[in-house]
Amino acid sequence: MDLQSIKNRFGIIGNSPALNFALDTAVQVSATDLTVLIVGESGVGKEVFSQIIHALSSRKHNPFIAVNCGAIPEGTIDSELFGHEKGSFTGAVDSRKGYFETVSGGTIFLDEIGEMPLGTQARLLRVLETGEFIRVGSSKVQKTDVRVIAATNRELLEFTEKGKFRQDLYYRLSTVPIRVPALRDRKEDIPLLFRKFVVDFAERYKTIPVQLDEEAKNLLVSYPFPGNVRELKNLAEQISVLSGQQLLNAVNLRRFLPERNQNRMPVLAHQQPAQGDFANEREILYKLFFDMKKDVTELKKMFVEILQNPSLAPHAMDFTNESLMKEYHPLNSGNELQPPAIIQQNMPGQHTFNQPVQNSLQPVVLHNEDIQHHVEVEESLNIMDKEKELIIKALKKHKGKRKDASSDLGISERTLYRKLKEYDIEDL
Repeated sequence: MDLQSIKNRFGIIGNSPALNFALDTAVQVSATDLTVLIVGESGVGKEVFSQIIHALSSRKHNPFIAVNCGAIPEGTIDSELFGHEKGSFTGAVDSRKGYFETVSGGTIFLDEIGEMPLGTQARLLRVLETGEFIRVGSSKVQKTDVRVIAATNRELLEFTEKGKFRQDLYYRLSTVPIRVPALRDRKEDIPLLFRKFVVDFAERYKTIPVQLDEEAKNLLVSYPFPGNVRELKNLAEQISVLSGQQLLNAVNLRRFLPERNQNRMPVLAHQQPAQGDFANEREILYKLFFDMKKDVTELKKMFVEILQNPSLAPHAMDFTNESLMKEYHPLNSGNELQPPAIIQQNMPGQHTFNQPVQNSLQPVVLHNEDIQHHVEVEESLNIMDKEKELIIKALKKHKGKRKDASSDLGISERTLYRKLKEYDIEDL
């Protein structure tokens, strides 16, 4: 079957080389039982590719099921995929078959595979390698013959480096990777898709299809479409219903295009971004806390050494003073901060913290027992406490809206819900 026939059968619009290559790969792999990993941004149509692979395979007369791993709660996903026995957990009033058991002989499409919990990933790896699984609450090993097609909008290789996804499962899933191009990477297909959508909506709503002049077409093609084909379809429907015009120019079209989001987050000046930079604000805070704790530990060690051997004080203080002066000097740091206090030794067992000469503050005398007391006191830098504070701050900022708060924190809404339970945080 040629590519154009496949496009007509499954309603695929476009002739870009990247799209044709992805379709050609799907056609070639459909005749095998190899595991396929479909990679692409949200809204590019990854599920259509899984349907193509199943429809052209020898399993086409057997069941096909699509499962969104990100939409199933972490506590029930094992039961959904592999089934459970009666009484295996609260609410299990009867035995139940899982998807891998009911779809045996067919194909299962695991969308958003990157959201799958690590424990479930281990179970899935066993199914892929041996075709065996065990129901929740059972000890009986069962067999299944299921072809797995997975999809993700994340970079799973980066997830494996962070410990969020099993490396062995990643390489097992990506036997044949298929990358579906984003809409902005096949701009030549945007006018064709828009025309197809407005014609479909005109038939549905009994109206005349909307057309674009040349300037409006250029504006439409230049828009990045972060929501990909799904966003373009919604835009076409909105224009078909609300435009009230048969021919749209660029000015009229611009009213329907959302404003492009500007990145207003602060950045560090005079610093080039390096590969492997922190993915979100929380990781930046973690590094800051670790660095602070390291500095405090080094200072404590230095104080203890001076207390135990006062003769080391002049050398240690000269080195410390020189380092801090370089760090805080206005010519080096670009600010008006003054050098910190210099520690000087007056006599054994008694140390004085003096400000620089231009500062009018009087010296503060601390005794050994005072310094020892401060050595023992340490600010809490517990990561869990800081994470809880960030979650509460995000919820307050977004007035208790979990979806917005999770997006601001850089985590999924399901992960946020689990953290709320873990830290016993009530809705704000």
